[in-house]
Amino acid sequence: MVNNDVLRSLRYILNVSDAKMAEILRLTGCEVGEADMAAFLKPEDDAGFRPCGDRLMAHFLDGLVIFKRGRDESRPIPPIEQPVTNNIILKKLRVAFELKEEDLHAILDAAGFPVSKPELSALFRKAGHHNYRACGDQLLRNFLKGLAQREA
Repeated sequence: MVNNDVLRSLRYILNVSDAKMAEILRLTGCEVGEADMAAFLKPEDDAGFRPCGDRLMAHFLDGLVIFKRGRDESRPIPPIEQPVTNNIILKKLRVAFELKEEDLHAILDAAGFPVSKPELSALFRKAGHHNYRACGDQLLRNFLKGLAQREA
């Protein structure tokens, strides 16, 4: 899924301003101005649109975890994971919103996209594991839709 679409969805879910989105990004030490963040959140066909790269998306997801759960001072900030895949986005959102397996199933069911327990657990396995399954755009899109319904 395109990183800009994920950012726009998360802005809607969190119901925050562009400035707050930039502040969340800065929690990991990545400096981005409000004007830059606004450019990432614009639609693709808008004049000021800028694509959001994997590095920036990785910092934002880590910042979201800190924003939602707080910083653990006993642990150093982990290195960012690149490239950012749909599986990584799903994992980071699970951590940030403190979702358990039942919550994930409820969110996907609410979005009209039910997933079995083995399918769901395969999404959270390490790449290369024999039961690993890549998260498709449709699943992530429906997850974000269900999460928006839940958080509303």
